[in-house]
Amino acid sequence: MSDYIVRATAADNQIRAFAATTKELVEYARNAHNTSPVATAALGRLLTGGAMMGVMMKGDKDVLTLQIRCSGPIGGLTVTADSKGNVKGYVNNPDVILPANAKGKLDVGKALDLGILSVIKDMGLKEPYVGQVELKTGEIGDDLTYYFASSEQVPSAVGLGVLMEKNNTVCQAGGFIIQLMPFAEEKVIAQLEKNLAEVNSVTELLNQGMTPEMILEKLLGNLGLEINEKTETRFYCNCDKVRVGKVLISIGEKELQDMIDEGKEVELNCHFCNTNYTFSVEELKELLELAR
Repeated sequence: MSDYIVRATAADNQIRAFAATTKELVEYARNAHNTSPVATAALGRLLTGGAMMGVMMKGDKDVLTLQIRCSGPIGGLTVTADSKGNVKGYVNNPDVILPANAKGKLDVGKALDLGILSVIKDMGLKEPYVGQVELKTGEIGDDLTYYFASSEQVPSAVGLGVLMEKNNTVCQAGGFIIQLMPFAEEKVIAQLEKNLAEVNSVTELLNQGMTPEMILEKLLGNLGLEINEKTETRFYCNCDKVRVGKVLISIGEKELQDMIDEGKEVELNCHFCNTNYTFSVEELKELLELAR
């Protein structure tokens, strides 16, 4: 199991925690979308956060969507995850290039700038749950921390990181989410804050060879850490030609007939995995029959 998420508790269930290593799925996304380094870092962080938030959901068919609309040159990002560790996503502008920030790091905050983070949970109810917050820093980890505190009233610490190789492939990617339960004691909160203050960045820990279990041990080892389960996580898109064909059917008979009359094949692209699907005139005629 290369990319995975661990779920844990600490301090007699006063703390719940998740940690993930996501290097392969972020590299898959980088390769599929041909993202620039700063776009890879932004998308990788959101994919990692989304994957961990996805496994927080209980239902097999529950779907979580994280959507960022922003004024920065990246334009926006969308990530969708389920409760089984499957995650997919894309950025609006994968080619964005920016100089490093003051710390010499990839400037994800500048790439996003001002904007809104939406968290949409489809749990099979009549209406999905939607929580929205303003981006606080655009660094994504901070913004998810703010979302949990303001929308779900759960004090949380979210750390997300992507480290690039000199050839612009992904060197390390991963993150953690640590949450305090409402009954958490002051001494537990104080110790957790002290532990968190000793960690500079997730990528630094991953680069030292730390696994998700070891990261949680560092953050929660002196608070009675208990690892509960381990879930594989992967970049997975459920698109196929049949699903894309249904999209063509949904545009209506007139539009399909116009495409057929043009006499040219039609190509559709899946935003999430960047796969192109080509439909011949004969296939369009078959879709038209299904649309009637």
